[in-house]
Amino acid sequence: MSNIKLIASLSFLFFVFGVCKKKEKDSTLPASVGSVEAWITKANGTVLFEKQTPAIQFNAGSVTVPVINIDTTTTLQTIDGFGYTLTGGSAYLLNRMVAPARATVLKEFFGNGPTDLGVSYLRISIGASDLSPSVFSYNDLPSGQTDPSLTQFTLAADTVDLIPVLKEILQLNPSIKIMGSPWSAPAWMKSNGSSIGGNLLPTYYSSYAQYFVKYIQLMKSKGITIDAVTVQNEPEHGGNNPSMLMTAAQQTDFIKNHLGPAFGAAGITTKIIVWDHNCDNPNYPISIMNDPAAKAYVNGAAFHLYAGNIGALSGVHAAHPDKNLYFTEQWTGANGNFGGDLIWHTKNVIIGAMRNWSRIALEWNLANDPTYGPHTPGGCTECKGAVTIDGSTYTRNVSYYIIAQASKLVIPGSVRIGSDVIEGVHQVTFKRPDGKKVMIALNEGDNPITFAIGYKNQTAIHTLSAQSVATYSW
Repeated sequence: MSNIKLIASLSFLFFVFGVCKKKEKDSTLPASVGSVEAWITKANGTVLFEKQTPAIQFNAGSVTVPVINIDTTTTLQTIDGFGYTLTGGSAYLLNRMVAPARATVLKEFFGNGPTDLGVSYLRISIGASDLSPSVFSYNDLPSGQTDPSLTQFTLAADTVDLIPVLKEILQLNPSIKIMGSPWSAPAWMKSNGSSIGGNLLPTYYSSYAQYFVKYIQLMKSKGITIDAVTVQNEPEHGGNNPSMLMTAAQQTDFIKNHLGPAFGAAGITTKIIVWDHNCDNPNYPISIMNDPAAKAYVNGAAFHLYAGNIGALSGVHAAHPDKNLYFTEQWTGANGNFGGDLIWHTKNVIIGAMRNWSRIALEWNLANDPTYGPHTPGGCTECKGAVTIDGSTYTRNVSYYIIAQASKLVIPGSVRIGSDVIEGVHQVTFKRPDGKKVMIALNEGDNPITFAIGYKNQTAIHTLSAQSVATYSW
């Protein structure tokens, strides 16, 4: 071979070798993570759960803004869902809409279409709540009569509105989870013979346990599965109508000696959840779960936030990490401010509850009429639903958007994952069963904040407007 040919051949080989090495080096660059979709609600109401365009892009390279790094290897609690309490009054209003209008609003809440919220969890009252059109239990008797065997137990009151509406919801989302909570036992079981206040008489503990059993069984016979029950709504608040007081010692006795064994004997797997009241008394659920016999029947504890601090949930988790936590109620009121409610509830109920181990986050009533009814005599006169229903028309209120920012994209089975904390942005992040990641973030300040989401050695930069909520998905 001539020298010229040899040099040419060697040059070609060096060229090929160099290209291969360059390709090999390029292959070590991180693969594109893709883009981030963002859904925004602003406290001033100018943007209401709107998908932003264009999407935010992930890019390699360093950034000069604060970074929220996502750690998918740190997995925390599994999420059951987000939603509302479907009160008796909510069902009453929905059931009186003309059928096409009712179908529209129910699909908007419970459907999974592009503009639907995908609400995945509901709480309902066992008997009446204070936002029912009237006070009732499933075993009401004339004064002086008793029925320990519950021969007169009936779900008749719920068959008028609640059960028909639930059946329509289940057609839209057959996998929705439903929690039942009693506001009061039948008056004849109570120390004061009244729907308001009083305690459950010990002589009727076994009867009341069977009351729960019958309720769950009869709802099941109507195609409605009760996934969980709380033992008593707000057991330290006896001034509502209806309401009932129950100390931690009484609830412990009732669970371990009556309710738990009754569920076992009947083959009922419905979860038993304690407390269902404010964050100012975490010792109540802790003391129940400190009793090994009661704890064996208890799935976890539920909370509201009309008093105390949302961080109390983490204290209960630390005391009993094998038990679950649930955030079951927070109301918005007639005199509330849209922006103030959006920020406070997102910070505490959505992000706060999730960062403190809750599996759910529920706002209070789904619907009210223009006068904030229906409600019982003495019931809440200012509770604002997610929608206001006036005949067959409805308008969306602040809790509609509070839940929308979570329920639309954080689907059941999602798991909370690790994420860095940076100044000025409250956030919580999840990994969905399909692998997608979702972050709910809040800027409660008066100025925009620019930050980056860090994932797989890439970053996606976004400026979150002042007093705004964002849900990011990638």
